[in-house]
Amino acid sequence: MQIAPLTDHTGAEVRGLDLSGPVSDDVRTALQDGFLRHHVLAIRNQSLSPARLVQAASLFGEIFPQHNTRFALPDCPQIHYLSNQDSFPDGRRYIPGEGWHTDHSNDTRPPKATILHAVKLPSSGGDTQFANMAAAYEALDAATRARIASLVGIHVYQSSHSARKLMGLSEANKERVPNAVLHPVVRTHPESGIKSIYINPIRIEGILGLDHKEALPLLVELLEHATQERFQYRHAWQPGDLVIWDNRCLLHKANGDYDMNEVRYLYRVMLKGDVPH
Repeated sequence: MQIAPLTDHTGAEVRGLDLSGPVSDDVRTALQDGFLRHHVLAIRNQSLSPARLVQAASLFGEIFPQHNTRFALPDCPQIHYLSNQDSFPDGRRYIPGEGWHTDHSNDTRPPKATILHAVKLPSSGGDTQFANMAAAYEALDAATRARIASLVGIHVYQSSHSARKLMGLSEANKERVPNAVLHPVVRTHPESGIKSIYINPIRIEGILGLDHKEALPLLVELLEHATQERFQYRHAWQPGDLVIWDNRCLLHKANGDYDMNEVRYLYRVMLKGDVPH
């Protein structure tokens, strides 16, 4: 197995590994270390059934139950799918993952990682972009760091300020998904100890104790800073890719810049995380 960096701050490619069978303890340790160091691992040339994907995910942690069960696979509900073939009730096409975000930050213990496995890809386009929020925090000026040091974000399922609209929750799902949770705007990674900007344009409704007239421009300013190209890794999908990323220190977004007559279909699984501090 080889792990090769894809940029100097985010992303590494893993080759020479077959996740369809047993994985040794040494390889598991190397994968976990690589994930912590590079934040995104692109494991090439995999062909995994949903059940095998569950086994592969367990190399990195325990599976997190996703909030919207309408996308669960009937035969393996721990695995959900992402597809460009779904539509909103009004007929508009639903493009999962559009807009910068971190997954399920409206949970008291948001998932530490998300794993996607490419099943069917368009002939071009559909990249996933990642923004390194730890690198972005390091690049902030001292005054901004001091300003945001003790701020707390209010996270909900669907922010009223978000340009992107999510697929609605069923009544059963609404009962188990928190109405609102509080998370620090500056988050400390529980394993590495690094600090990151922890915001989510799709989920943040406001900042505790701040008027929207102050909070919303600040959130826009932080997002524009953090998503500069110098903090990004852009993943161009290849058939068979399995990509895992760290939601604790990254934002990501999917691009809908491909022929919608072609199918884009991926399996998704998330891993349990900690209470952000």
